[in-house]
Amino acid sequence: METHRKVRKQGLEHFVKFVRDLPDLTPRAMFGMLHDQGYRGQDDARRALCLMAYRHVRRVKRIYLDGVDRAELPRKSNYLLVGPTGCGKTFLVEQLFGKILKLPTALVDITTYSETGYVGQDPSTILTRLLHAADDNPMLAAIGIVCLDEFDKIASGQNNAIFAGAGTTKDVTGMGVQRELLKMLETSEVVVPLELTHSTYGDHVVMSTGDIAFLAAGAFSGFQQVARHRAARDQIGFGRAPVGGGAGADAIAVDFTAEQVENVANFQAYGFLPELIARFTRIIPFRALDAGTLKDILRADVISRMTREFRAEGFTLAVDDEVLDAIVAEALRRETGARGLASTLTRNLEDVAFEHFGGEAASTIRVRMVGGEIDVVLEDRDSP
Repeated sequence: METHRKVRKQGLEHFVKFVRDLPDLTPRAMFGMLHDQGYRGQDDARRALCLMAYRHVRRVKRIYLDGVDRAELPRKSNYLLVGPTGCGKTFLVEQLFGKILKLPTALVDITTYSETGYVGQDPSTILTRLLHAADDNPMLAAIGIVCLDEFDKIASGQNNAIFAGAGTTKDVTGMGVQRELLKMLETSEVVVPLELTHSTYGDHVVMSTGDIAFLAAGAFSGFQQVARHRAARDQIGFGRAPVGGGAGADAIAVDFTAEQVENVANFQAYGFLPELIARFTRIIPFRALDAGTLKDILRADVISRMTREFRAEGFTLAVDDEVLDAIVAEALRRETGARGLASTLTRNLEDVAFEHFGGEAASTIRVRMVGGEIDVVLEDRDSP
């Protein structure tokens, strides 16, 4: 008993030290640090997330260091990030909460979960992942961050899972997962398995979600059409707006307006429980990245990383500016956002890397445009 009490005291002391050592950064300072770490664009969304991060840390410190009663403080915040693929939603969460604040942060693909784990993982194991991110310390996990990626895929109208006896047994359409998330996003006590397993006989721990901030992120393909259809339906007579205005129905890199994402009825029409959407303090639209931002990301992140790799192999990598424009143009055409930048450059450098990596290295590898196509040549160091 004495040993158990000593271990518990040591754990509490470690937790208090962790909270005390959390960075006291202003929202403006976090914003600048994100830029220094290579994050580009999404100024409005970045400002909102930095302010949320500041409030989260301040709230945790006031509760656990200053002894302030939770009833005297604002409730914890949950944010929903809505925007096209490759626009920097999950990257922002990883950099801000995981790298800058160093809070326990779990990035979870929500599509792998189903109600009570019938054909997927039990939603309670979402907190198991957070527990692992906190080095299996329940106290640290209880002040952490959970990011539910691909959140739009659990909309009841978006999941095409079909199984024998559908409608008579467990719900794997996404609605069951939504119901499980309802209690988690609020302040509740959750029985959390210590291991990622389907067994109900493993060790468990009870965790409160009262201080865990949840962020959900998704591309919400087709959401704009749902919102426009509802807006058009609500108009009467000759004032009716065309349903298909703006971006085409198959467009991926679309921008959502604040009015569209702040209307809970649009999410209900998309396939979400309105009470689940209401659990989110803020719904933040992310914009599709423009050519200038993509080029900045390409130069500051993708090119710099590849340059370091080639330098380690003994080569100088030189990429002409026209190549950057061509790569950005392809990313815009394919609507892949920042995610598609590295794949294009990697594809064009594969042959020369395959032939020369690990061998004699005393050359410059130049990437240039020839006849409208990307061309890669091996030059001597002294070549112009």
